Amino acid sequence: MALDDEFSNAFIARVAGLLDEFHTGDRLTLSELSTRTGLPRSSTHRLLTQLVEHGWVSKRGKTYALGRTPLEWGALARNHDRLHRAAHPVLHDLHSATGLVVHLAVLEGGDVRYVDKIGRGPLVLPSRIGGRQPAHRTALGKALLAHTRLHASLPATGCTYPSAPRAEHLLSRNEIAHIRERRVAHEREESVPGVACVAAPIGNGQTCVGALSVTGPVDIVDTVGLATPVRLAARAVWRALSPSDSRPHLTRSVGQRTSA
Repeated sequence: MALDDEFSNAFIARVAGLLDEFHTGDRLTLSELSTRTGLPRSSTHRLLTQLVEHGWVSKRGKTYALGRTPLEWGALARNHDRLHRAAHPVLHDLHSATGLVVHLAVLEGGDVRYVDKIGRGPLVLPSRIGGRQPAHRTALGKALLAHTRLHASLPATGCTYPSAPRAEHLLSRNEIAHIRERRVAHEREESVPGVACVAAPIGNGQTCVGALSVTGPVDIVDTVGLATPVRLAARAVWRALSPSDSRPHLTRSVGQRTSA
């Protein structure tokens, strides 16, 4: 029985590692996947064949990509995720009021994982739902990293983070202190040239379940003027996660702030 469990765990780890290589959205060859995962070419081919049969991976010519099954499961998971459901209407309010692209993300190790994205801007952004970016290069990631000591357990929402690096390893102490004090993080052209971002953590000072942000061209994003609307949006999401609180409507308050 122990051998069966050990084999099952090893098999699952291989499948998970193989699927994770598709997180960039790129199509990959058998050789690339074998090299990236460290698995023998023959083992990689056998796993891919099974994954293609079950719809988890699609094959076109000599390249592979994620199939329909994980996308369908991902959509289902988002619909049932408390954070996503609580944040989605708030993100729409914030997008309507600012006209900027709005993101929702959580921290996974040293990366941010995008949970939701609303709106399109004049610039092409690398962000996509389910995608990842290095945390220290995004305002979302900075807001989350500055609160990494606060997320050992989150019973209020049922959300927990995978192990994350210490903030001090990726951000300066002054930047961490500034983010924690003002509960807002900024980023200008650190991730994408010509793009700026303002983000705020979602939590109550004791826990942090994620972060949201507004993103747009550097000549449009007012990092000072947008700080309050973004903080209000993050606070609204946190309140929506609490059964006793109702979500305030943000459009008026955000619009007033951004037009001032």
